[in-house]
Order: sequence, then C-alpha cells, then structure tokens
Amino acid sequence: MPYRAAVDDFDFLLGQVIDFAALSETQLFADATQDLSKAILAEAGKMCDAVLAPLQRAGDLHPARLENGVVRTSPGYAEGFKAIAEGGWIGMSADPDYGGMGLPMSLTYAVNEMMSGACLSLQLAPLMCQGQIEALEHHASDAIKALYLPKLISGEWTGTMNLTEPQAGSDVGALSSKAISNGDGTYAITGQKIYISWGDNDFAANVCHLVLARLPDAPSGTKGISLFLVPKFLPDENGDPGSRNTLSVVSLEHKLGLHGSPTAVMQYDGATGWMVGPEHGGMAAMFTMMNNARLGVGGQGIGVAEAACQQALAYAMERKQGRTGAGGAGTIADHADVRRMLMAMKADTFAARAIALSCAHAIDMGRATGAADWTARAAFLTPIAKAFGSDVGIEVAQTGLQVHGGMGVIEETGAAQYSRDVRVTAIYEGTNGIQAMDLVGRKMLDGGEAANRLLDEIEAEIEGARVHFPNMADAVWQSCETLREATDWMVAQTDMNARFAGAVPYLRSFARVLGGHLHLLSAKADIGGPREKLARFYIQRLLPEHQGLLAHAQAGDKDLFALTTEELIA
Repeated sequence: MPYRAAVDDFDFLLGQVIDFAALSETQLFADATQDLSKAILAEAGKMCDAVLAPLQRAGDLHPARLENGVVRTSPGYAEGFKAIAEGGWIGMSADPDYGGMGLPMSLTYAVNEMMSGACLSLQLAPLMCQGQIEALEHHASDAIKALYLPKLISGEWTGTMNLTEPQAGSDVGALSSKAISNGDGTYAITGQKIYISWGDNDFAANVCHLVLARLPDAPSGTKGISLFLVPKFLPDENGDPGSRNTLSVVSLEHKLGLHGSPTAVMQYDGATGWMVGPEHGGMAAMFTMMNNARLGVGGQGIGVAEAACQQALAYAMERKQGRTGAGGAGTIADHADVRRMLMAMKADTFAARAIALSCAHAIDMGRATGAADWTARAAFLTPIAKAFGSDVGIEVAQTGLQVHGGMGVIEETGAAQYSRDVRVTAIYEGTNGIQAMDLVGRKMLDGGEAANRLLDEIEAEIEGARVHFPNMADAVWQSCETLREATDWMVAQTDMNARFAGAVPYLRSFARVLGGHLHLLSAKADIGGPREKLARFYIQRLLPEHQGLLAHAQAGDKDLFALTTEELIA
C-alpha cells in the first residue's frame, strides 16, 4: 500500500477537535478559513503522495555523498525540493512582505508532518529553512531581512543552524568557535561545527548558515554567545551569490538512518559573517529557531509513525499465518495480539498528532491575540509535543517491525528504515530528557500555573462528554486529578534533582492525559463511529499507564544515586 498523507485526520482535527475556526476570528488570520485549510491540505497531500513518497527508499539506498568537497544529493531529491519550493510550502507561515503566505503555524505543522511521513530525509531541508526564516524575521537587521528572506522563502537559497561542536553538545555554552570584527560590520568566524543537517547540497544557489560563536571579550558560558549569518557564497552588489566564503564541508556523518540527508562537519576558517541580534544575544536568537524546530521534530516522529502504521497495516491485511479464531479474512490482522499492536500504533499516532496540533494552535493564538496565557500554553506544550511525538515515532516504527515478524528485519520491505530514520528525533533539537527537564524546570517557574490552567480547561470540557461517555469521561477526569497532584508535588520540590529524576515519566504522563482528553473530544465528534472506538481503546488500555508513570515521577532521586559509580561498574 503506497503512503497516503493524513489529510482526512488533519481536516477532522482542525474542524472538530482543535478550534481552528477561532483563528479566522482574529485580525492576523482572518483569511484562514476552514475552506482554505481544506484546499491547502489537499494540495500538500497530493505532492507528498506523488512526489515525495517515491523518494523515501531512494535516499536510503543511495545516500548523499561528498565528492571532492561537493555534496551530491540522493536521486530525485533536487526535483523533490523544487516541488516543495515552487508549491510555496517553505514560506507558509513567513511574512508576506518577503514572499511568505502568512498562514497559521497549525497549517505549516500539518504540511510538515505529512512531508515527514512521505520522506523524512528530504523534509529536514525545508524545516531548517523555516527555522532560519523565523530567526531572521525576529532578530536580523532590515538589510539582512531584505536580502536573505525572499531567497530563503522561495527556496532559491537554503538555511542551516550550527550549534554543536565536538566538545560542546547539549552544553552549548562550552563552544569554542570565535568571531572577530573585521571593522566593516562583518566578522571573521573560525571554528568547527558537527551534526549540521543539510550542511550543503547541490540544488540551492546558496546555503546560509546560522552559526553560534564567541566574541573575543565575551563572558564564558551561554551569556557570551553571539549569532552570525555565514553564507556559502558572499552576496555581490546585486544580492546574487558571488565569491566563495572560507568555509567547507569536512565530511558527511555515516548515520544510523536519514541517509538521504547530508549531515555535515562544517569548518569555518575566518569565514565572513554578519551578526544577527545583539552582541552576546545569540542564544535568545537561536532559541527562536530551536523552538520552531522542536515542534517540527515532534511532527517528524509523528509523520514516520503514520507511515510505519500504514505499512504495518497493509502487511497485516495481506499476510496469512496460523488460525486466527476471529473470522475476517484470515490474515494476521485478525490475531488478537497483532490487532493490539495495530490499534496501539493508530491510537498513539492520533494522540501525538492532536497534541502537536494543539501546540501549533496555541502558538497561532498567542501571535494573533498577544495574550500571555496563549503564549504560556504554547511554551508549556512544546517540550511535550517534541518528546512525545518523537517517542511515539520510535515506538510505532518498532512495533511496525514486530507486526512484520521476520520480514521486518529484511531491508527490502522498507519497514526497518522507518525505525532507523526516526531514532534521532529523540536526540536532536534537545534530547527528550532535556525536554522533560525543561518542562519541570523552566516551564514550572510559574508555580505550575500553566499546567493547572490547562488541566482546569480539560476538566471543564470533560463535563460536556459525560452525557454520551460517562465511563470514558470519568477515566480522563480522574487522570487529570492524579496529574494535578503530581504537578503540585513537582512544584514543591526545591531540590531540582528530585524533579529531574522524574521528569521523563512526568512528561510522558502529561502526554498520556492530554491524549485521553483529545481522544475523548474526537469520540464526541464521531459518536458511534471509528474515532469513538479508537478513543475507547486508548482510554481503556493506554491511558492507565499514567498511574505508574506518576509513581515513578514522584519517587525522588535518592534511589537513582544509591549505587556508587564503582558499584554501577561492578
């Protein structure tokens, strides 16, 4: 069964679960009607199905390679990127003054997720461009915006972000790259960066790198980091690519998956760059790009989950093995355990998608209304959307292998590629452990206000579902109360290590409860239909996991450190 973009799911979520209509009532998104949403999703879905999905195996079998300093991309990728660019999909949410569409992030998220399911290796390229566009819109000078934004939005030029160094991974403040003023408004950037997604390609006229570096008089740590825009080719007086900058691709990483995406080691040798934002303000500017990417990475995981689920279901509907005892077509889809796996894959993919779309919607409402509550909601949901979305991608891809049985580990089926490709999503743009620590740390500096306000709203909405689904509604309501108690416990911990020890299970539990709530809203909009049946499965079988997770979350840190490092080794 070929890949099909989840257009129907997004139509349903935006129309029945996520209050997308509220956006069209704002001045900023007055044109973002349901009809426009349907048209955009349909067109994007066609491109994903017909153009991008056929490139999925090509990138894995014919990886990007470095030849004499030139990156050669996988067969068909240049044409695929051209289709993305010409469709306007890169600049969906970008400023119309520079050629963007100015559409809500909700729609951009949906299209990005569909592209991820079709071909994740290629989707990384426009995602990096989108993050750079947002960073420049918020922090760059007018001159930089005027020159770079139209070309990035059109896809004529592509963008990257350069944070990580060999000695400075998650600890960005340990970076050693240097920036020295040239006295003319430009800076000479020297240093090496690793893990640079789409660090180069052979189809864009220019590649623009956002690079973190330190000025000579900068303080240590993250407070002394500045951000610089360093293009592969220096623009000439007409804004066209001119002379080659003094930067190079040292090598391409040999990765577990995402073989079609060239992940580069970049070397900067006094390369000319322009500062973006104020001196020592690099982290604030880069976080604009990273937060954009974190939601996008959650969507990458969910997109792969969708594709892996579709492939596993197609295989299970054809494969005949043993006696099922359940009637039907006599395929393995009628085995109870296989059906359990398929239902869990489908239910978790829907839950993760609904959570991520809720996050995108909160971002949109925050932009459109300027309301602090919406901005806080978006900030709170971002680490959950990123971590849960990528975790679900990994788990669903792994379960897809299990559904395939022995054929799952045979590369020709393509099932294993989903598992290999999606694994890194739990690591890049901040590991999922860092996301969880951010949730119980920075995001709870408000004393748990954002968390409790969200739980209040969920419980209010649950009341409306009790008429139709009293048992399901009660289960979700009880889960909210248990989560509220755990949230209060987290806020009460003054020792951050006690919070961090339970951060990951706490985040997972919050996602479980959000998923139960969103499945319940889905059931309410489809009484007696397949979405109600899927909601019952999730609420009865998956939601109860939150209890064990919260017990783990509130266990503190003492037992983690009960064994000495010597005893761990022994």
